Amino acid sequence: MLTLRGALPREGPARPPLCADIDGFSLHAGVRVQAHERKRLEQLCRYITRPALSEERVQLDAAGQVQLKLETPWRDGTTHVVMSLLESMQRLAALVPRPRLHLIRFHGVLAPNARLRALVVPQAPPEQDEPAGQAAGGAECEPEAVQVRSHRIGWARLLERAFDIDMQHCPNCGAGQLKIIAAILQRPVIEKILTHLGLDPQPPPRGRAREAGHD
Repeated sequence: MLTLRGALPREGPARPPLCADIDGFSLHAGVRVQAHERKRLEQLCRYITRPALSEERVQLDAAGQVQLKLETPWRDGTTHVVMSLLESMQRLAALVPRPRLHLIRFHGVLAPNARLRALVVPQAPPEQDEPAGQAAGGAECEPEAVQVRSHRIGWARLLERAFDIDMQHCPNCGAGQLKIIAAILQRPVIEKILTHLGLDPQPPPRGRAREAGHD
């Protein structure tokens, strides 16, 4: 990869507070947005969701190579980066996330198994203890062992968070709570119901399996 330098090397600016640069990794924690600062929150969201590069700063030179103009010159004075078409495609392809891979990863104290995670992540409020009489009565009526509360999010809440589909309340009145009364597993019955509703009873075709070496 070639670089074009059109500015004098600049000295490294003084590191602002709450910023660190160690072993090639930089951490910037100096930007904080309060809950009532909606305008700053919008600016932060726009910054996070912006694309990797701008089309206005990418062009082809006379030799047919891709020339990328940097928004801010590097410390060594580099203002443009020149690369071949194949190399530019390789770098763009590296930015595309792999399928079925989480796009957000947590490290440090926010990692799933970090010892200090409970001190920085909000926890659910503890459930209120039942009176002794009710607890004793419940123990007599239900001798089964009490199930431990799962930390996984239910499928209904996941649908609501991902697709804004509320599966827990009535779509007509909005107040009634829905519950599963039956699970239909027989294919002929499912096809009959879908046909009656005017929907395609056939499931969508399955995608072709990924060949070896093309992951």
